[in-house]
Amino acid sequence: MKFITALLLTAVLAFISGLYLPWWGIAITSLLVAVIIHQKAGRAFLSGLLGVLIVWAGLAFWIDMKNNGILSKKIAQVLPLGGNSLLLIFVTGLIGGLVAGFAAMSGSFLRSSPKN
Repeated sequence: MKFITALLLTAVLAFISGLYLPWWGIAITSLLVAVIIHQKAGRAFLSGLLGVLIVWAGLAFWIDMKNNGILSKKIAQVLPLGGNSLLLIFVTGLIGGLVAGFAAMSGSFLRSSPKN
């Protein structure tokens, strides 16, 4: 139950932070969620990764659908993706997910650090 709660809270806060903060605001929100909802490091990493991957890939797909994939195909041709816009959307979500996952894992380690 903690995993699903952390995943949903990470996704919602990542979306909200994207409205007001720079792109790296997802790291701050993921770290805070991991500190508040204590999980083992692996589960915290996975909840951060999946929460932001879903949000970022979903937003990238929505933007791609709005402009008929024109921009994503051009960017996918510049990058070594063979012009595949769906792969570009996945890579976009994966990059955001990795940033959030490592931040959530850091928050989990921060919560479980020994007190002096």
